[in-house]
Amino acid sequence: MSLITVERKILEKNDEIANINREKFRFKGMFTLNLVSSPGSGKTCLIEQTIKLLKEKMNIAVIEGDVQTNIDAQRIDALGVPVVQIVTNGACHLDAMLVRDAFQKLNDIDINILFIENVGNLVCPAAYDLGEEMKVVIISTTEGDDKPLKYPAIFRNSEVLVINKIDLLPHVNCDVDTIIKNAHSINSGLKVFEVSCTSMEGINEWCEFLLYEVKSQ
Repeated sequence: MSLITVERKILEKNDEIANINREKFRFKGMFTLNLVSSPGSGKTCLIEQTIKLLKEKMNIAVIEGDVQTNIDAQRIDALGVPVVQIVTNGACHLDAMLVRDAFQKLNDIDINILFIENVGNLVCPAAYDLGEEMKVVIISTTEGDDKPLKYPAIFRNSEVLVINKIDLLPHVNCDVDTIIKNAHSINSGLKVFEVSCTSMEGINEWCEFLLYEVKSQ
């Protein structure tokens, strides 16, 4: 019982800060996304390709979360986009306080869309609100089609599902229709995008969705 109480207090404090973050992001007219996936599903690649297509149309910034290193932040920086690295030193997720502190370094920049790339993990990030407008779960075809059933919380708490690496479908044992069916059995409202960051298939549709959401802010 004491463990449940401690966890509840931690989440309550996190939610308080997340709501403050959300108010600040909305006040600035930003559309903020929290990208969650297993390691290697292609979060950074998706952000890179999105930046390449949209950076002339809107102001983009990125908060990068990693257990160690700033490798992903270097990749984003090379594209000429403001980026802040959060190194969690072993923690398996970002929390609202870390995002609040990181955003202070971006506070004076005009931003239309903020990507928060969470630590590679489908479990812990599901419970933590960062103040985002939308949580996006990304899975790749190389992971199989049963991920929604194995990790239901993140699919239940997300608004968007991106299925990445569809160019590899001929070479892997995965069925996209089964992924979508399993995901919708948990969250029927999930909006789904099928993409390949290698062939660029589906990336334009993803970017058009983001443009629409930004204009709706």
